[in-house]
Formats: sequence, C-alpha cells, structure tokens
Amino acid sequence: MTQVDRQTTGIIDIIPGEIEGFEEAVKRFQAGDWEETDFMAFRLRQGVYGQRQPDVHMVRVKIPFGGLTAAQLDRLGDVVERFPPLKRGHVTTRENIQMHHVPLDETPELLTLLGEVGLTTREACGNTVRNVTGCPLAGVCADEPFDVTPYAAAFSRYFVRHPFTQMMPRKFKVAFSGCDRDCAMSFIHDVGFLPRIQDGEKGFKMVAGGGTAILAVAALTLYEFVSMDDYLKYSEAVIRVFHTSNELRKNRSKARLKFVVDRIGIDEFRNLVEEELKQPWAQRSFDPTPLLFLDDESVDAPALDGDYSTTGDTPDYREWLETNVETQKQDGYNVVNVKLPLGDISPEQFHDLAELSRKYAGHRARTTVQQNVVFRWVPDKALNEVWNELNKIGFGEAGAQGIDDVLSCPGTDSCKLGITSSMGLGNALIQAVKKIDTSDPLIQKMHIKMSGCPNGCGHHHIGDIGFHGAAAKGPGGQVPAYDMFVGGSYDDGDARFGQRVKVKIPAKRVPEAVEKVLIFYKAERNDGEEFKNFVTRVGPESFEPVVQEFRDLPELNRETLDTYMDWNKTIKYILERGEGECAV
Repeated sequence: MTQVDRQTTGIIDIIPGEIEGFEEAVKRFQAGDWEETDFMAFRLRQGVYGQRQPDVHMVRVKIPFGGLTAAQLDRLGDVVERFPPLKRGHVTTRENIQMHHVPLDETPELLTLLGEVGLTTREACGNTVRNVTGCPLAGVCADEPFDVTPYAAAFSRYFVRHPFTQMMPRKFKVAFSGCDRDCAMSFIHDVGFLPRIQDGEKGFKMVAGGGTAILAVAALTLYEFVSMDDYLKYSEAVIRVFHTSNELRKNRSKARLKFVVDRIGIDEFRNLVEEELKQPWAQRSFDPTPLLFLDDESVDAPALDGDYSTTGDTPDYREWLETNVETQKQDGYNVVNVKLPLGDISPEQFHDLAELSRKYAGHRARTTVQQNVVFRWVPDKALNEVWNELNKIGFGEAGAQGIDDVLSCPGTDSCKLGITSSMGLGNALIQAVKKIDTSDPLIQKMHIKMSGCPNGCGHHHIGDIGFHGAAAKGPGGQVPAYDMFVGGSYDDGDARFGQRVKVKIPAKRVPEAVEKVLIFYKAERNDGEEFKNFVTRVGPESFEPVVQEFRDLPELNRETLDTYMDWNKTIKYILERGEGECAV
C-alpha cells in the first residue's frame, strides 16, 4: 500500500480502497454471491453490526482514546442527520459513537463521509482489537506521571489491520489510564496499561485478563513495569498467545482472554508470554516513536484573558462547577464534563458541541467511558459562559458522573442479545431519581448502571446499583425484569464488582426498588459510610427484605397489564433474543 492510497487526517489511516471493497462486497452479498456467515465476519471488521430489526445495521465509529476534533463533531452531526432514522448518535461505554437502523446499502457512503475527516469504523466490531480507550484527563491531570495519549494512539495504529488481530478467538479490549485513579477502568479489560516511571524511564504497569459478563474478574498484574520501547512487543506476545489458543474457538461464549488467565493462572500465562517473546518475530525493534500521535493542544488553547461573560452566578451554576468541572495541571485551565443523558446526541447538538469546542476548548473534545463528552483547556474566566451555552443546547445539567447520570446500553431498542429495554428503564430512572432528594453527598456520588442482558455492556457490575435484564414468569406469562447488583465500584482505583440481590424485580417496579434501597442505606449506614462499604458491611442478603415485595407477580388483568409490558412498549412482553454477532 503506497502513501497515496492512505488518508491520515485521523488517528487511524483511512484506506479508501477498503471502503470501495466493502461497497462491492455489499453488492455481492445482496446479489446472493456471498454466504451470510462469511459476509458477516467481513462486515463486522468494517464496524457494521447487525441489529434485531431485519435489514438495518448499527455503525460503530472507532474513536481512539475518545479524541475528536471540531471538524469530526460536525461531520458526525451531518451523518446522524442523514443516515439513522432516529437522527441520534450514541456515545458508548467504550468511547465509540454508534448510529442505529442504517440500511446496509447506505453504509459504504456513510463510511466514506466519515473517512474524509479521519474517522473510521475499521475493526470496531468483530473478533479484533476493539477501540483503545483512554482517560479523558490524560495530558492535563496533575497526578499523571506522563501523558499516555500518544502511546494509546500508537497501540491503536500498530494493531489495526495486524494479521493476528483479524480473526481472534473473540474480541480484545484495551485501556490506557493516566494514573492510578484508573479512569479508563483498566481492570475490566483484556489488557490495560497504567503509566510508570522507573529509574527515569517511561513505561507501563501491564494488567491482563479482566472482564465482566458471565465471569466478572479483575485484571491481574502481568508485569509491574514494561518499558516504552517494549510495550507493543509484550502486547503482541499476549495477542499471539491468545490468537493461538485454539481450544477457545470451541466455545465462543467462553473464548475471552480472561478465561485463559482464570484457568491457568497469571503466572503460567506470563510463562506463555515469555516463551512467545523468544520467537524470531520479537527480536526486532518495537520503538513506538514512528507511531506516536503527538498533538500539542496547548498551542490552540483559548487565551486566559479572553473577553468572556460572567453573568449568572446562581446556585445552579455553582452546583455545576462543583460536579462537572475539574482544574487542569495547567494553571488557569479546566476540564468541563458535558453530561449527555444516556449518551445520546442529536445532529444539532453535534454541531453545537463542535462550535463550543472551537471557541472554548482548542477545537477538540473527548468522549468518555461514562457516555459523556469532556472539553479541555477551558479558561477560568470562560466557565460561566460555557455553562450558559451548554444550557441552551440541553447539556447544562450538573451531576456529571453522579446518581442521575444513569448509564445504559441500547438493550432491546436495537441489540439482538437484548432481553429488556434498558434504555427505557434508564430514562425512567433518570426521572425517578430527580424526584428524590439526592442532596446528600454520599448519595449524589453513587452510580446507577444497567445492561439489557447479562453481558455487561452497560457496566452494571461496577455500579453502586446495577441491573441486568432478565425475564420473570408470572401467572399471566413472561414479565420483563431485572437482576439487581449492589456495591460495585470503579472510582479512584477502587475496583469492586457488585453482588447480586436474589430477588428479580419487574422492570416497571425498578424505580420504586431504587428508592427503597436508598432509604434503607440512609437509615442504616454509619457516619460517612459510602454505599459500597455499606454493602460490604451488611452483605447483599440484607437488601432482599427491602425489595421482597417485588418478588410476587400479579395475575394478568386490565389493571396489572402494565407490569407485563416493558418500558416504552405498548404490547405484552415476550422474550425475543437472537444470536449476537460478537462471536462470529
């Protein structure tokens, strides 16, 4: 491939010939010239994922370390206006942007338009190295040993289109956190990196084998220190070991790296990596310098002495300052967390965010694992004006990463594996929590997360209160329901998985259950006791009497029909779960 064949306006090279080849492949498939399973595997590597609705697809845009430019935000606004019928883009828990219900024959044009501004969907799905997530504070955090952004980008560049990452046993997820607060949640990833400086040399603590879903385990330390010159080499050794674990391919539901590490132990897994590092491929240089993404954001930072409005110093503004704004290590500048309800952005809001990033954040923004967006390099004097502008576009709410900043996967709105409408419940919980007094700081800092099935895309395992979709059996048939988990954590490097409360809660009663849980916590906690520590002390079984009333399901009649319907649905619930494409 010659340099002429590539576009390098983004983190990952755009190869127009790939998109042209995908368009031809779509035509072949629609003409009946390509077997469906083979085409599906090919399609997934292009970031185009099948939905539960026939003949439409989800397109996942890969955003390395969550980094976006104003031009890219504008283009996302353009394509969200044109392609998905709901005219909505969705920020995911892996810092991607997803668009749903796109007809297959329209996807090549969508990919072309994204590629013109350096955005790609390449290997955002399938059994590949998925999006490399990063800490949104990297480069501006006072606690970081160094900025991990260039190295996260280099990792993404190195492994995209790598021959060993095109058809692995399963998907492979990677995160780079900027400090030991672990904002990128390295502990739930196949491989995670935390920066270290040892004897004056930059490098990483490398962890491996984390994940959620049917086996929720925290990643273990593979190496306390891997030098910067070697982190790509050690990563490739891990991927090669994983790639050649052919026994994993016999059961794709248990084919993630965490099952290997859990089965043989981290020490034996390290031995396999060490053996792989002796092979000829590992004897060359793996200096990442040619792949580094070097972007001096300070050059484009707004002037500290700019002419900004300071009107509107209200209690609402002060609350927003307290919950949504963090100071940078660079004097006079701030990180602004923009709270996106359930991660959704309209076309107009994409364009508005682009303009705000140009004026107040050096033409840049970052998506986060909390389904939000952050602006960096916002001057102190501009904060009030930024808040006023965010209010105009519907994103000025306080409480980013607080109890009403609810997180959810798409659930049955689009996912084949979905059991329940987690997005519908998410909206209902946002409204319910707003009606509860959450001024208590210990309650305000709690997190509520939900997934439409046990797979954990909504991070329900690590919420203070988490839910995953289930089906319960009532006298009148199936009822949409949720399993509840309590005591999860990810804040400040305190990694804990929630424990299940053994009472299935009907979907329509979940808001009531949350309120009862909060009342119980407030009444029984010790002074200053955070919810996660309260759960550790009293145990998950203590919550069973609190929600016991939801165990018994009513007879089906006109008065109780609502219990037998899911959120945002108008028909009686029936469990309909298809084959997901993650393991194809």
